[in-house]
Amino acid sequence: MVKFLIYVVVVLAVYAIAQLVRVFEIASALKGSKPHEINDTDNKNQGRMMLLFWLAFVVFCIWEVMEHGHKILPKAASDVGADIDWLMWLNMSIISVVFLITNTLLFYFAYKYQGSKSRTATFYPHNNKLELIWTVVPAVVLFVIIFLGIKKWNNITDVPSNDAIVIELYAKQFDWTARYAGKDNVLGKSNYKLISGSNSLGMDSTDKAGWDDMLVRNEFHIPKGKQISFRMNSRDIIHSAYFPHFRQQMNAVPGMTTEMHFVPTMTTKEMRAETKNDKFDYVLLCNKICGASHYNMQMIVVVDEEKEYAEWLSKQKPFFTKTVLTSNEENKKIALNN
Repeated sequence: MVKFLIYVVVVLAVYAIAQLVRVFEIASALKGSKPHEINDTDNKNQGRMMLLFWLAFVVFCIWEVMEHGHKILPKAASDVGADIDWLMWLNMSIISVVFLITNTLLFYFAYKYQGSKSRTATFYPHNNKLELIWTVVPAVVLFVIIFLGIKKWNNITDVPSNDAIVIELYAKQFDWTARYAGKDNVLGKSNYKLISGSNSLGMDSTDKAGWDDMLVRNEFHIPKGKQISFRMNSRDIIHSAYFPHFRQQMNAVPGMTTEMHFVPTMTTKEMRAETKNDKFDYVLLCNKICGASHYNMQMIVVVDEEKEYAEWLSKQKPFFTKTVLTSNEENKKIALNN
């Protein structure tokens, strides 16, 4: 009943407005004026309203930035993240300056060159200098932005340092598995033909480099202040390893290995204190829509101090045991023969 009354009120309000407009048109006709004809007074009022709107919009934007600007991005928690944020704010600064200049001119010209019966437009079809300026200046600015972006991308995907901790992030619908390289810091070989119920990553048991590799699910740990080299692989379709607080993302592509690295700069405890949220956790997300349960494809990332990380890592057990080594050797022979 209440909804019906609301609909009735809305319909009556629209009808009343339509009748008021009709009355205005009739009154104007009786006075001998044409209500749909734009005159100089109308143009002046529209010009003033343009300036007033632009002033109000600028004031609103300044208030919005001062009030909610801190919510645009959470604090970066990696060395790369700080550089990415700097690059983003450089872009935002350039965009803001260009936006303010062009729109201030736009609204000012709308006021200055308002329609008038006593003035005609000037025919000005071309100016080589202006064409050169608004072609060269944006091109130079874009070159600088692209150059800085490529330079940062190359740093992220360049060869990591020799002491970087090597971790594989293995994606499949719909979960992640983290594989640690063990004491030798070298990941063992894997082959999709070796994938089985007990060997979900297809790890090769004949490769001694993989005998100390450790598999972790649901949550994995990394140390603060140490470079982490991530190797991404996928079993089925394209996934994307996305670390929001570390400002990092890399696709996990079937049939190839993609890499990136960064140095965590804040532990989970420090970020919880920073955000004043005792339940805060870093997360690894999939940033490619990979199927029905895509939303559920995430993994908690815990950043520890080096001592805490070493203690946690010492409690993890290698994937391969004597039983698994024997079983996988037999599986490999069968798989490779097929």
